[in-house]
Amino acid sequence: MSHHYSGPNVGFPRGDARLDLTDLFAFPKPGDASRSILVMDAHPSHEVKTPAATVAEPYAPEAVYELRIDTNGDAVADIAYRLRVSRSQGGSQTATLRRAEGAQAARMGDEGRLIAEGIVVSTGPEARATEAAGHRVFVGRRSDPFFFDVQGALRDLAFTGDDYFADKNVYSLVLDLPNAALGGGPVGLWMRVVVQVGGPGGEWVQVERGARPTQTVFLAGEARDAYLAAEPKDDARFVAVFAHELEHAGGYLSADAKRAAEKLLPDILTYDPGRPASYPGNGRLLTDDVIDVFLPILTNGKVQGDKVGPHKDLLADFPYLGPPHGR
Repeated sequence: MSHHYSGPNVGFPRGDARLDLTDLFAFPKPGDASRSILVMDAHPSHEVKTPAATVAEPYAPEAVYELRIDTNGDAVADIAYRLRVSRSQGGSQTATLRRAEGAQAARMGDEGRLIAEGIVVSTGPEARATEAAGHRVFVGRRSDPFFFDVQGALRDLAFTGDDYFADKNVYSLVLDLPNAALGGGPVGLWMRVVVQVGGPGGEWVQVERGARPTQTVFLAGEARDAYLAAEPKDDARFVAVFAHELEHAGGYLSADAKRAAEKLLPDILTYDPGRPASYPGNGRLLTDDVIDVFLPILTNGKVQGDKVGPHKDLLADFPYLGPPHGR
């Protein structure tokens, strides 16, 4: 289910919903082809397996949430936007956004050139934007744009069009930035979360990553842990794992399963700012029906969709995601 649960029958990274990445979007800014919109969603408001709400604090202060950008096609980050959020003060948090480049971007950590600090993490309906260094930034709780019939999936893909996510929320980093900030050409995008263990000065560990929706449904146990800790440049090692699951789920022949798996890896969202966005060919719009792309792959064409469509609360302007549900 996108990355709202990082794998089948497993929990959030380190058991912490704040560390769980859900979706990544990239599309040209409506009305201004010289700029792009990047959206990184994390921390789903509810568990998928149960109706229980997750922890109230928006972000984990010991973590860095990264948007990673490969500008030359080698599946290694050349640019990284790094979001670090303060510890709660009276129930509120503020965020700092940095931009790392080159070797700095390839490393784990919170270093990088300061873009903005003191960004208020929004938890209410008002979308407070921060303007800094040619960027427009939003950090806060929004309506989850992902749509999927979860219960239908649990009933052996017997879909009825019941959208589990229609009233759910996520925490979003939304960036409005010039295309030149992406390197001026086609890029590969993904996101990750790294955590500093042992306090300040401790080791940085990658606990979550993703780009293309639904990838982690292929993974369990040690394979899942290895995948979440890996870099996209090493994703060829997971082709056999993906292929095995496709054989089981879709009844593929071995060679066909391998070919299908190779198309899903490396786990990178390709995006050319100069072309219209449409998943899976170029970036991802908030309205793209990624499940109807994924299900025919998973089932070898036996199931074409889940009968669920895009949400109606999306905004025409920044930050584009709808206001959060509830308090």
